[in-house]
Amino acid sequence: METMIKLANRDSKDPMSLSEHSHSSTKSQPGQANLRSIGRVFPYLWEFRGRVVLALALLIGAKLAAVMVPLVLKEIIDALDKSRADLVLPLTLIITYGLLRFASTTFADLRDVVFGKVTQRAMRRVSMAVFEHLHALSLRFHLERQTGGITRDIERGTKAISSLVGYLLFRITPTVLEILMVAVILFVKLDWVFGLITLVTLAAYIGFTVTITDWRTQFVRRANALDSEAYGRAIDSLLNYETVKYFGNERYEAARYDTSLAEWERVALQSQRSLGLLNAAQAGTIAIGVTLMVLRAANGVVEGTLTLGDLVMVNAFLLQMFQPLSFLGVMYREIKQSMTDVERMFILLHRPKEVEDAPDAGTLDVLGGEVKFEHVSFAYNADRPILHDVSFTIPAGKTVAAVGASGAGKSTLARLLFRFYDVNQGSIQIDGQDIRHISQDSLRAAIGVVPQDTVLFNDSIYYNIAYGRPDATRDEVIAAARAAHILNFIESLPQGWDSVVGERGLKLSGGEKQRVAIARTLLKNPVILILDEATSALDTKTEKAIQAELLEIARSRTSLIIAHRLSTVVEADEILVMDAGRIVERGRHPELLAKDGVYAHMWALQQQAEEEVA
Repeated sequence: METMIKLANRDSKDPMSLSEHSHSSTKSQPGQANLRSIGRVFPYLWEFRGRVVLALALLIGAKLAAVMVPLVLKEIIDALDKSRADLVLPLTLIITYGLLRFASTTFADLRDVVFGKVTQRAMRRVSMAVFEHLHALSLRFHLERQTGGITRDIERGTKAISSLVGYLLFRITPTVLEILMVAVILFVKLDWVFGLITLVTLAAYIGFTVTITDWRTQFVRRANALDSEAYGRAIDSLLNYETVKYFGNERYEAARYDTSLAEWERVALQSQRSLGLLNAAQAGTIAIGVTLMVLRAANGVVEGTLTLGDLVMVNAFLLQMFQPLSFLGVMYREIKQSMTDVERMFILLHRPKEVEDAPDAGTLDVLGGEVKFEHVSFAYNADRPILHDVSFTIPAGKTVAAVGASGAGKSTLARLLFRFYDVNQGSIQIDGQDIRHISQDSLRAAIGVVPQDTVLFNDSIYYNIAYGRPDATRDEVIAAARAAHILNFIESLPQGWDSVVGERGLKLSGGEKQRVAIARTLLKNPVILILDEATSALDTKTEKAIQAELLEIARSRTSLIIAHRLSTVVEADEILVMDAGRIVERGRHPELLAKDGVYAHMWALQQQAEEEVA
């Protein structure tokens, strides 16, 4: 993965290449976004206000010491003039000169040490806030998101906080402060022309920098869009590694990836050429200002209005002042990019949650675990309704199964009960409590789900099973694995419980992954159990063994079974037959067969298919 990232950032020498992330999709006006970004970061910094104030004091102290250095140097040069030679005074000044240089460097280093905790804590708090918010967003968001793009935005945003604070507070502010101090000193100690040249040079430099950099932003934004596109395609392709291999589409994936990189290369070249123009304008402005200053100082020495020390002081000021000024363009670009990245991350952080707890949400009070759907209608999109006036009840401790063809709305029942979405009409109640009026945490703590598509963490088998209840003892984890009929398999592995399952569990077979999912749900020990095609990936022998275990477990819980294979639900207390989002039949297995309707037809087809396979 690092190789992919390096490929997408290979022109790192250009400060305006992909290392600058001023994303094109930020909709706010630039000025508004910049001010909002600073305002949003400030509360995270102000937590350590004492450190902030101390760091600013050290910053001012460092700049005062730095500005005093050329003044002391002037006095040393003048004191060493033959007509004013004095051995005591130069010695004192030289010691002072050394102390001031030491102070300017030491104060700057202490400032970084003092402020380091502020920046790192701010990055940590923002990262945690975004991470927690992403988990709080609805399932719809996570089904529509592109993993590569999201992680890129978070990575850019958190790094941008450090860049924004560092450049704005400790580079731009002290540089401007120093230039103003130097202009005042030159105006007071020499004449107004020196101060005027300094300020005009500064204004011209900033004007060129801002104008040309703003023009270059179009290239940066386009490069960022292509960077995210390429990165997203690379991540998506690698996550679907097996699918790529199944269809032999390695070259096709490489071509898609290279299309984004080729377009990025074209835009990066435009950015590089415009960078050359900017550098030339900056260098020319500084050169003109320096030449005018030195020329006037040298002329003053010749005419006797200035001393040799004055000439050295002016030269020292110029070197000291224009050295950080030469990086002002880079700093401006970095600040602008950081503001945009921070703004984009905060847009993600403030994305509204589709499903939220009500202000007065209470805790679910589980009495028996009765589940009731009352006239529930739901649509993922307004133009495509999924459920139509669905009503049924799962009595406490009973098992209800929902069967039907793909797209009938069976899995949607489970998602609504778990409150991944809220119903459009009607209500879902647990023990008489509308689930919209109780906290999501307490609701989900009472429900255990074994999904059809099991995704595991890239960690050990023990970690993945213990994830059902992280505070469980090892004996409880082993008992859950035994109940899911996976204990013997785990103990047969060379690394046993420490065996790593691979990303998304790819090192395990479908049946093994499903048994791990069943084990961790059993470990959670929920009051309400949802089995969404829980045994679909298992072979017939294992399925029957686990099915018997699941049915035994389900007898003590309120259970909703989503199934396509009818043989897995024959013992359910009630079977709901769904078609196009409606319940078309309901009853126990024998009753439904006796009706000779939709269910009986499905049963006959599946029995015939099983006989043919046999």
